[in-house]
Amino acid sequence: MQNKGEHGWYHEALALVLVTGAFYFPGRGTSMIVLSNLSKTYAQQTEDNAALKGVSFEVRPGEIFGLIGKSGAGKTTLLRILAQLETPTSGYVDVNGVRIAGVGKHGGDEVKRQLGIVFQNFDLLMQKTVEQNIAFPLQLRGIEKHERMRRVEELLKLVGLSDKAKAYPAMLSGGQKQRVAIARALASDPSSLLLDEPTSALDSVTTRSILSLLKEISEQRKVTIIIITHEIGVVKSICQRVAVLDEGNVVEIGSVSDVFTRPQSPMTRLLLGAKEVTDFGNPS
Repeated sequence: MQNKGEHGWYHEALALVLVTGAFYFPGRGTSMIVLSNLSKTYAQQTEDNAALKGVSFEVRPGEIFGLIGKSGAGKTTLLRILAQLETPTSGYVDVNGVRIAGVGKHGGDEVKRQLGIVFQNFDLLMQKTVEQNIAFPLQLRGIEKHERMRRVEELLKLVGLSDKAKAYPAMLSGGQKQRVAIARALASDPSSLLLDEPTSALDSVTTRSILSLLKEISEQRKVTIIIITHEIGVVKSICQRVAVLDEGNVVEIGSVSDVFTRPQSPMTRLLLGAKEVTDFGNPS
């Protein structure tokens, strides 16, 4: 989850999500996501050094869930499986009771794309305006222009970019590009949002504004949110629960307050550091 040079799957993912992500589960509500005994072993790997080793956890409906870990912990592999760009070696992923990955997979396009995905590097279409970027998934789905524009106007208002509808991505700041990416991910009315390092390229002021927007989306639209990040401050300020990933294993999971104030695993303590544990809950 660094840059496109290191992980060249972003454009592949964007095209796939924009085409098939336009479908959503009828009667959408908040999403329950279940990962059960999820493992991934690539060629030349053994079970001992597999990318994922029996990962199991649940993301509860409507919560904001954080996933943290060092580089190489398995976050990218887990993201790719959730985005259905990788097939797990064993185990499965269910979303709202529908098997979207693993043995027994049975979700079709109508249900398997319940996850709206916001990529680390935004991946906006540079030759299209802001409103055209947001409308693109709806256009691929064949929604008529009047309804597309009504939806785009609603989303522009939600993310605070009504005055940037005709602007091109090159004219936007990093925070504004992230807002466009979030609006585009919401265009198809997903039950869940998956965000890959959503604040890694942003300054502290812009980071706070993006996190505030995500809280608003969670509260107003009842969308389940998963944030994959290495930034402790992001998890601390927005997530209700967090899982810590280390060498393909979930080594700790629980409420943010419990995990951050009483870390049990060496990796959690390493990620937090003594100062973070001491200062948790104090205004920064």
